[in-house]
Amino acid sequence: MKKIQSRDNAFYKSLVKLAGSSRARRQSSSTILDGIHLIQAYAASGQTAQALIFRDSNLETAEVRGLVATYAAEHTYILADGLFDSVAQVATPTGIMALVSTPPPLTPPNRVGDAVLLEEIQDPGNLGSILRSAAAAGIKEIFLSRKSIFAWSPKVLRAGMGAHFKLAIYEDINLPDLLVRRDGLALATDVAGGTSLFEAKLHGPVSWIFGNEGAGVSPVLMQAADTRVHIPMPGRSESLNVAAAAAICLFEQTRQRR
Repeated sequence: MKKIQSRDNAFYKSLVKLAGSSRARRQSSSTILDGIHLIQAYAASGQTAQALIFRDSNLETAEVRGLVATYAAEHTYILADGLFDSVAQVATPTGIMALVSTPPPLTPPNRVGDAVLLEEIQDPGNLGSILRSAAAAGIKEIFLSRKSIFAWSPKVLRAGMGAHFKLAIYEDINLPDLLVRRDGLALATDVAGGTSLFEAKLHGPVSWIFGNEGAGVSPVLMQAADTRVHIPMPGRSESLNVAAAAAICLFEQTRQRR
């Protein structure tokens, strides 16, 4: 293990860049996993981390020692507490991170069946939660439009809780063009109206369309959909968070198919 105590260390500087810059993550094809759960999920997917990184004062915990013994990495580093905390960027650092490679860009399939299409999603917590719901509902393919947040940012990964490693995530996709190759229905969520979600027939393939947190689904993409659906809300709320709406839609589909 190599111990790092100086902010001038080149490896530490590279970690700071990755933690704070989507551009750096895209250019280097790498990102940071924060916490034992994510590292375990990554290892379970059959991949090997570029590096395991430990917080100095957490190194002697049984959990960390077990992780060192169980999971291989190309390199292992110990960061002084202050350096580790500045990379982790969370109120309560977990004490362990991993530097990992991100997948190369995926080529969209010729045909699209059950899928989630996301247009200009900006909040990392929303995206991570949607990925987690999709994985739990058995949806395998996620398509992100241009201008969406990078799916492999540390905050999205934390919110996804390992869902990334169970999904095929396609980024920078022209969603209207993709819908031309769909099988089944393309359903766009719309708080302004359309068919009630609970009356929609969801037994065949469905391409779910969820829009930007503020603007919703764009007119162009709405026009490309077969049907608009809304979630009935007998309470006085005007709308739902996009991650909550996605979870409700995906599990209504699961319910109908049972």
